[in-house]
Amino acid sequence: MSSAEDDPLGFPDRQTVTPDGTPIAPCIDGVWLGSQVVHVDHRGRVFEVFTEANPYWDTPIVHSYVFTVRPGYVKGWGVHDHKADRYVCITGEMLAVMYDGRADSPTRGLVQEVTMSAAGVQLLRIPPGVWHADINVGTRECVLMNHPTEPYDYEQPDRRTLPWNSPEIPVDLRAYLPMQRGDA
Repeated sequence: MSSAEDDPLGFPDRQTVTPDGTPIAPCIDGVWLGSQVVHVDHRGRVFEVFTEANPYWDTPIVHSYVFTVRPGYVKGWGVHDHKADRYVCITGEMLAVMYDGRADSPTRGLVQEVTMSAAGVQLLRIPPGVWHADINVGTRECVLMNHPTEPYDYEQPDRRTLPWNSPEIPVDLRAYLPMQRGDA
């Protein structure tokens, strides 16, 4: 069947994770994602951002900043030639869409999607040379911390950008934006 309209019962669901919760989707070479333990009680929640034993922090913290994405907005495309981004999701829900454009990468051309939230994947490392766009798919502002692996160079920033709808990257970001009324 070619569409859900042809079959009133719809499409069968497909596997996305293993029984232990590991995603089965291909991963771009060098991308690392994970979650910290969240401790919740009647007063609120706490999770550690930096723990030396976590392999996410394989290089020292040399720079840190907070950025936000408003609901329904996209930031990207962006890429760094020398440094990796290390995102930590504090609040909200964001979809990071990554495209591996590195000529020497074993995963060249691969697109990877990572949904980040304070209740799920909180840590994401994006290696140098991987284009990425950040989409707020939630209903409130998404707040993230970034701890790039190199300090920001104000005179010569290690950052290149393309418009979110650039034909240079074979990903249509409109497909990820929240559905509007009447788009069922």
